[in-house]
Amino acid sequence: MTSTQLTIGEIGERETIARIMAVAPSSRNGDDAAVLGQPAPNSRTVVTTDLLVEGRHFRQDWSTPEEIGQRAILQNFADIEAMGARPVAAVLGLSAPESTPVDTIEGIARGVETQVAFYNAELVGGDVTGGELLTLSVTAIGSLGGSAAPLTLDRARPGQQVVASGCIGYSAAGLALLSRFGRDGVPKELTPLVDGFVNPSLMPGRGVIARATGATCMTDNSDGLVVDLGTIAARSNVTIDVESAAIAPDELQLRAADLLDVDPWTWILGGGEDHTLLATTAHAVPSGFRRIGRVIKASAHGVLLDGAQPSTTSGWVSF
Repeated sequence: MTSTQLTIGEIGERETIARIMAVAPSSRNGDDAAVLGQPAPNSRTVVTTDLLVEGRHFRQDWSTPEEIGQRAILQNFADIEAMGARPVAAVLGLSAPESTPVDTIEGIARGVETQVAFYNAELVGGDVTGGELLTLSVTAIGSLGGSAAPLTLDRARPGQQVVASGCIGYSAAGLALLSRFGRDGVPKELTPLVDGFVNPSLMPGRGVIARATGATCMTDNSDGLVVDLGTIAARSNVTIDVESAAIAPDELQLRAADLLDVDPWTWILGGGEDHTLLATTAHAVPSGFRRIGRVIKASAHGVLLDGAQPSTTSGWVSF
C-alpha cells in the first residue's frame, strides 16, 4: 500500500512519529526529552503554548495539512515575538482519529518544518495519540536577550505611540469568505484574505527589533484589535486612541465586504487571528511597524476610535 492509502491507525504510533521526524528532522529530537543549547549570557527563556482544534480553529476542507502545520507554529511564535524574544524551538503534541491518512500527518509536519525553519528554529520533540478530532498542541520556546525588560502588557504610558506590524482584519475577512463560498468558490483576486486566515504571516524578528528600539509593551492581535488593545489599556490603566485612517479597510477588504454585504470594520476592530504585533513606544516607529494611534491618558482604561467609542468591542472567544 502507498502512504496515500495508509492511515495512522494502520502504521501505529512509532511509525507515525518516525514519519514526522523524517519530514521535520532535528538532532535534538527522538529521545525522552530534548536538551537545548546553553542560553546566551544575560538571557532568559520564554515559553508559551496554544491549541488548534479541528472544527473550531481550522477545517480540512478549507486548509491544507501544510497550512495547518504552519499556522500552529505561527500563532505560538507570535506570542514569543510579542514578548520581544526570539523563537528557538517548538514541541508538537498531535491527536488524530486512527482513520487519518498518513499523508495528512506528513503534510502537517512539512508545514511545521517550513515555519520553524523560516524562524531559524527547530521542532525538537512531541507526542502523538488517537482522538476523536484532529488537534494540535504546540509549545514554543524563545530566548529573551539582554537585560531590558520583556514587552509585558502593563507598561503603556500616556504620550506613547501605538504601532503595528502586519495585516489587520485579513483573517476575519478570509474566514467570512470561506464560510460563504468554501475554498474553491472564493474569487481568485481575494486569495490574500483567505491566506490571512488559513496561513497568517509575521516577519521574524519584529518583536526583537521593537524591544531593541525602545518599545514598552506588546501583544499580538489574536482576539481582536479592540479586545487586545483593551487588554493593554486595562493592564496599564490607560486609554488608547486608535486612528481610523491608519487601520481603514484596504481595497481587498472593501471588495470582499461588498461581495458579502457586510461592514468591513467588524473585521478590522473585532476579527482577531491575524497575529499582528501591537506595541507602544515613546521612541520612533520601529522598522517594519506603522503608527496606528496613541496612548492618551492614565487613571482610566479603554480603547477609542478617533476619540469615540468604536462600533465593535467584541472579538474572538474560545468558549
